[in-house]
Amino acid sequence: MGLSQNLFRVLWRALSKEVKEQVGTDRFGNKYYYIPEYKNWRGQTIREKRIVESANKREIDYEVGDIPTEWEAWIRKTRKTPPTMEEIMKNEKYKEEIKMKTKDFYEKEKLLREESNKEHLAPPVQTQIKGHASAPDFGKEESSVAPTSTGKTFQPGSWMPQDGKSHNQ
Repeated sequence: MGLSQNLFRVLWRALSKEVKEQVGTDRFGNKYYYIPEYKNWRGQTIREKRIVESANKREIDYEVGDIPTEWEAWIRKTRKTPPTMEEIMKNEKYKEEIKMKTKDFYEKEKLLREESNKEHLAPPVQTQIKGHASAPDFGKEESSVAPTSTGKTFQPGSWMPQDGKSHNQ
């Protein structure tokens, strides 16, 4: 930020009675602030705000996961009190335990699947499918080279139903 922007921000906060109170930091270096509800110089009531100042000043450097889940819940007002460092560390430990348990579970599951496949299933059979089931030569060894179309010999009105009745009469 430029010097003029910082000067404008300081002047604006002085006029608007906006008091920014730091409530914590996280392990990434992000700072979290609480601004209580206040009335501005025009008499308007401004609602409380919860903001974060990122350790990475540029938005392009922001990555998903740069803000811990507990702090994001506080910013979005889904929790009333800011998280403590002990709570964050406890949750991090819990996440690691869950990752290890899922990894172990999937490894055991993979071994069980391999064992059951060896015991119960015959080896897969290689099949070769020629053509499509709707094709007239499906299942036959070789399709004929002679054309099967009646396009050259077809005469309109020459087809008669099997029972001998004509629908045109």
